[in-house]
Amino acid sequence: GATAAVVSGMTGIPADAEAAASKMWQPVKLPFEDTLYDIDFDSETHGYLVGARGSFAETNDGGKTWEARSFSNLDAEEEVTYRFQVASFSDGEGWVLGKPTLMLHTKDAGKSWERIPMSPKLPGEPTSIISLGPSKAEMTTSQGAVYTTENAGRNWKAQVKETIDATLNRISSSGVSGASYFSGSIINQVRDTNGAYLAVSSRGNFFLTWEPGQDFWIPHNRGTPRRIQSMGFIQGKINNGLWMTLNGGKLLISSKTPDLTQDSFDFVEADIKTGGYGLTDVAWRNDDEVWAVGGSNTMYVSNDGGKKFKFDKSANDIPGNLYNVKFFPEFGNMGWALGSNGLLLRYVG
Repeated sequence: GATAAVVSGMTGIPADAEAAASKMWQPVKLPFEDTLYDIDFDSETHGYLVGARGSFAETNDGGKTWEARSFSNLDAEEEVTYRFQVASFSDGEGWVLGKPTLMLHTKDAGKSWERIPMSPKLPGEPTSIISLGPSKAEMTTSQGAVYTTENAGRNWKAQVKETIDATLNRISSSGVSGASYFSGSIINQVRDTNGAYLAVSSRGNFFLTWEPGQDFWIPHNRGTPRRIQSMGFIQGKINNGLWMTLNGGKLLISSKTPDLTQDSFDFVEADIKTGGYGLTDVAWRNDDEVWAVGGSNTMYVSNDGGKKFKFDKSANDIPGNLYNVKFFPEFGNMGWALGSNGLLLRYVG
């Protein structure tokens, strides 16, 4: 009817759709208002949050309350100059990555931190790190290198035999369009639970996958003229399939068990009406319930495994953008959404 044409608020969602929308997330008060980049827990109660301008916070009550923390080996003036982008913790051991390039490691649940020196010969900048147990971690770089350490970062062992640049030069006559325009760096690296990786070229014109044991990354066509904005795994596993968001707020989901040796494979477009706002992240809470977040703090939920999405107005009245949505199945399936201006949302269902 005529009411559907009435656009509400800032989001471009029709008023009747917004009136019927769910509200399944609640904002959590934080000690700072900077952009949030990552959240990780090593138990149901204990976790960390990192963000821009040296933002670093800890919770001991499952994320209901957060206290600002600082790194003992950085002085306050230095700390503000860093953007902490990745945090990974397991059993009291933790790793934090910052920009300009900085890697910090703790063995005592964050009471003390050591700065891990980075080799100037490293191909690209460190882009992700995951804690894999006592003194063990895996790191990736912006040029597609994957390294593991078993002695808390004193030595790193390369897992991929050649850089993405070298791989593309070797196979550039193959069927991947856009590979010849590769600028040397990748964005949006995601790791699945078994150590496989997915990465998008920095121009968003093709993507690559790598699985443990492979000597090099395999490039794939994006299969659409729109640029890739973000990608990830369905329920955190490469064998479940991939999701891809495109410029203009489109979401594509691949078939289950895609053949990752192929240049191209099939994606199906989800029914999601974003009014053109870009989608930055997608996460499966279980087989059926899927969440997508994006620009202008928009949130969408699907209850049919990602075929059709409805608007959720949890963050509708809050200015800013959402960048990450994350569930922790190992800790009661708690869910978190992270955004600009210190916005942290907790899933309440």
